[in-house]
Amino acid sequence: MLEHLTKETFKEKIFNFEENKDWKFEGNKPCLIDFYADWCQPCKMVAPILEELLKEYDGKIDIYKVDTEDQQELAGMFGVKSIPSLLFVPMDGQPQMAQGALPKDSFHNAIKDVLKVEVEK
Repeated sequence: MLEHLTKETFKEKIFNFEENKDWKFEGNKPCLIDFYADWCQPCKMVAPILEELLKEYDGKIDIYKVDTEDQQELAGMFGVKSIPSLLFVPMDGQPQMAQGALPKDSFHNAIKDVLKVEVEK
C-alpha cells in the first residue's frame, strides 16, 4: 500500500523546507512522489502501475502519494499545475518532476536514470 504524505510527514521523510533553504533529502532510500487528486482520471490510470512498481522495487525505493486537494501547500511548493505530477527524488542531487500519466516503461527508465536504481529481471 502506498503511503500518503501530509505536510508533517513530508518534512520528516522527504525535505524539511521550514528548516532548510537548499534541498536536503531526509529519506534513507530514493523515492517517487505521486501528486494526484481523487477526481483525476489519468491519476487513476497511474495508481495500479505505482502499486506494481512498489512490489518490483521492494525495499529499494519508497513510493508516496500527495493528494493535491488536501495538501495544496506541498503541491504549490513544487509548482504542480497539472496532475498527475511525479517527483523522482534521488539520494544525491536535485529531484526531477515528470508530468502526465506515464507508461510503465517510462517509470522504469526514470527510476534507473534519475534514482539510479535497477530492478533485477
